[in-house]
Amino acid sequence: MINYMGRPSFRGFLRDLTFLTLAWGIASATPFAHGQQSNANAAPPTLRIAAGDLLAVDVFDTPELSAKLRVSEQGGIDLPLAGSTPVGGLTAEEAAAKIENVLRDKNVLKHPHVEVFIQEYATQGVSVLGEVKSPGVYPELGQHSLLDFISVAGGVTPTAGKVVTITHKDDPDHEKVVQLDNSPDLAKRAAVSIQPGDTIVVSRSGIVYVVGDLGKPGGFLIENNDRLTALQAVALAQGANKTANLGHSRLIRKGISGPEETRVDLGKILAGKQADLRLEDGDILFVPSSKAKSVALRGLDASVSLATGLAIYHR
Repeated sequence: MINYMGRPSFRGFLRDLTFLTLAWGIASATPFAHGQQSNANAAPPTLRIAAGDLLAVDVFDTPELSAKLRVSEQGGIDLPLAGSTPVGGLTAEEAAAKIENVLRDKNVLKHPHVEVFIQEYATQGVSVLGEVKSPGVYPELGQHSLLDFISVAGGVTPTAGKVVTITHKDDPDHEKVVQLDNSPDLAKRAAVSIQPGDTIVVSRSGIVYVVGDLGKPGGFLIENNDRLTALQAVALAQGANKTANLGHSRLIRKGISGPEETRVDLGKILAGKQADLRLEDGDILFVPSSKAKSVALRGLDASVSLATGLAIYHR
């Protein structure tokens, strides 16, 4: 708040108090109020004026010059008697100082005292996208962390990756990347300032489906930089059963014209007589039973059917 002759503006104080009371009431009604705790140690973000924002400009003791002004696409506001003034990219305090200079330079007032309040942001919400259960735009009222926003979006999906990307509205060319894991310093690394208009994207992990005559068939996640081979996938599925026909295993992979089927001899790979096979996102590795070799002959149809509804496991 800007001081006037050593004393704070009483009108400005009442307005700020009213806004804080309203903001507290709204924040209490949002999901953040239900068990979510923000990072109290993080410094509050400095919000900057952007096109479309609504500014409340209060010129002390001069109501005819005070007004609520919408920032234009060019980042300017049209001041009474003073004309267009660029304020885009400034903080509220910087905008107030600039308006004082404009009023003084144009001889509108000799000793202007101005305060600016950003009453409405053009994009007040934070977009939470990607592998979260409830993607959408969530209001940024008060100070909340990255984990707060992921939580209020319902948490991550079973296919979520470990990478979260934050794109700041005022600096879209420099993304912030946070790795989600179980390390003790996760809360510290995730203490990123989230501002109105920012976008949070939770990455998707690759999935390999291992089905058939196995101890625990299912889908297994692979990150972009991880390496998962056929034998590793079988091991994650708790190995093949005694009745499995390893020599007639099938790999189904997405091709240009549709799924493509390739025979894989897991027996030879296991014996070291053949190189292990690296798997890719979306691959289906089918291990048939020797008691039903007809299933092996139906590898493609049976494998795709078995992959439906499988549990997804994190490694």
